[in-house]
Amino acid sequence: MRIPWFLALAGTVASAAAQDPAAPLETVHIFGTGQTRQVHNITRDDLAGALPGTSPLKTLQKLPGVSFQSADVFGAYEWSTRLSVRGFSQGQLGFTLDGIPLGNMSYGNNNGLHISRAISPENIRQVDLSQGAGSVGTASTSNLGGTVQFFSSDPLPQAGAAASLTVGSNHTRRSFARFDSGLIGSGTSLYASALRQHAEKWKGVGPQDLGQFNSKLVQRFGRHRLSAFYNYADRSENDYQDLSLDMQQRLGWEWDNYAPDWQRSLDAARGVFSGAVNNLDDAYFTARGLRKDHLAGVALELESLDAALRAKVSTYYHRNEGQGHWYTPYQASPSGIPIAIRTTEYGVRRRGVLADASWTLAGHSINGGAWFERNTHVLTRNFYAVNGPQDSNRFLRDPFATGFMQEFHVRTAQFYLQDTLHLLDDRLTVNAGIKHPSVTIVAGSINPARAAGTLKAGKKFLPQLGLNYDLNRNDEVFASVSRNLRAFEAGVYGQFSQSQEGFDENGARLKPETSTSIDLGLRFRRGALSGSVAIYSADFRDRLLSVATCPGVVGCPNTVVNVGRVATRGLESAASVVLARGWTWFNALTVNQSRYRSNYVDNGAVVPVSGKRVVDTPGLQAHSELAFDNKQWFAKAGGKYTGERYYTFINDGRVGAYTVWDASAGWRHKGLTVQVHANNLFNKRYFGTIGSNQFTTSDPRGSFATMLTGAPRELFITISGKLP
Repeated sequence: MRIPWFLALAGTVASAAAQDPAAPLETVHIFGTGQTRQVHNITRDDLAGALPGTSPLKTLQKLPGVSFQSADVFGAYEWSTRLSVRGFSQGQLGFTLDGIPLGNMSYGNNNGLHISRAISPENIRQVDLSQGAGSVGTASTSNLGGTVQFFSSDPLPQAGAAASLTVGSNHTRRSFARFDSGLIGSGTSLYASALRQHAEKWKGVGPQDLGQFNSKLVQRFGRHRLSAFYNYADRSENDYQDLSLDMQQRLGWEWDNYAPDWQRSLDAARGVFSGAVNNLDDAYFTARGLRKDHLAGVALELESLDAALRAKVSTYYHRNEGQGHWYTPYQASPSGIPIAIRTTEYGVRRRGVLADASWTLAGHSINGGAWFERNTHVLTRNFYAVNGPQDSNRFLRDPFATGFMQEFHVRTAQFYLQDTLHLLDDRLTVNAGIKHPSVTIVAGSINPARAAGTLKAGKKFLPQLGLNYDLNRNDEVFASVSRNLRAFEAGVYGQFSQSQEGFDENGARLKPETSTSIDLGLRFRRGALSGSVAIYSADFRDRLLSVATCPGVVGCPNTVVNVGRVATRGLESAASVVLARGWTWFNALTVNQSRYRSNYVDNGAVVPVSGKRVVDTPGLQAHSELAFDNKQWFAKAGGKYTGERYYTFINDGRVGAYTVWDASAGWRHKGLTVQVHANNLFNKRYFGTIGSNQFTTSDPRGSFATMLTGAPRELFITISGKLP
């Protein structure tokens, strides 16, 4: 693997800066100081410097261990969004907002919602990434790997207003406004914000729209605090066409669906192809995803007079309605038109309670709590008639046929207890904890096209141990080991996505995925240089793969196979160096080896995946970012290198490495800010998302359409202001 030139240069400059005793001591990156495991933070300044509307997940891509992919410049187009950490995919990570579970944030929307719908980026104050293992108290049953915790901002103590307007490529228009009440009476404050975003696709035809409302109230009384929030999101996204390697070569990087050419779509559905098109799945007329979410919560935090005892109780409610539209040539409408709209329809009703208490006594910090959730998820495959190129930017009703319908009732209970000891004059911190998750899924189905049944997952004892030792005032070492479990999954991509026959054959033998993760690292500071280096190991068993058996638009039942063991080993490092007053250089490097360690059997045949690299896991990643800020003028330029990745389990399907550069600059004065952004500065062509239609065993001809092209160069300007 060839390391990009900027890594070698970064190392040289960092070394020089470390030897400069006159260099300023300021730093803008937080490396999880004091933590007993590998942790990195994204601050409000990092979020504010990104292109407005950028998903907070995309801001994580500069951190070591993180691979983020999307087909749009904002990283918010959910069909394409993929986050992996140390070889663990998005569905194997945990996500929370102010402690409230967001589920696995999958496009299939079965147990949560994407962060881009949960809250506007402007209202997030911090994002914490734990690459190896999150705290035992994290409300997640999918965090085999790391956890991502989002924290919302509080209402400001002074009354005021803020607004911004972004315009740019592809007719992008994004407006955001927030009002803060300031303190009212005896400790009450609140804010409300509204967002409207519209952008056309960068190729093909169709808008991607988002409307969002956020609100939060905080009431303080003495040492105690009561908070409540209500967030609403209405998202409509026109999809990009999934590509294969063969399609890209025949049709080009900018190939997309047929819209607005209805006649060409009809001809293709009848088997009459034009141009370089040679099959039904090269394109469809159009496709779209719709989502509406209501998310609300209340939290009460109590603290004793001596601050030795703290307690917090939260309750939350989430309601979601979603539809994914696909104009399919595999189903005719009753009128005889050889096309119908095939939908996947989602409904989520979640209610949950979180309780946590902490007690500090004689060098011990004892913490324990519980999480309970009840979730009803309804999944339906319907077909709707079309009479022409009608506007389907709405929730459709009255289908003429139903392919399948499933209803999942999911009961989750998780308990945890941990103790943190501070020893050797607080130079040594030892953290030990356990958690006990239990998840039961009861699935019902109206026909055998999809499975019905019951799956249970749980462990009575999942331990976690970590330590942190201060070598001196500038250096600390940390180590952690944890055992985690991923519960079975309801929904379109889970274990019930099989046929009833397939589920009956292997459902009783399915075991939940489990992992053991080990971290060992050093955090350091040398004058203007600060950073961290860590090595890690993760072994997990009973990895369950959902194998696609046909093109996504057809929607065949998946095959679920247990590939046994997977082993991950790696090294990650990050460093921030202040070059001169106002100038900062941040660099990150990840070297990862994630490999399957067992073959698996599919329909009686042995699939030789042992020793193959895990799909969608780059072996090498690097990020370099140079930033300047003198309080009035500011600028930033950065590049991310992503190594080659595989989309087939036996590694005969591969996409190449690529580097993408972004840049921004701006000016601020008395509450007014003007900012310009250039994304993909050098207009690099590359495959970003892979696995959009899941992964397949083998693709020797490069014909499996499961990839999306990364966005080309796009330019934007933002004007924002605040009062007072």
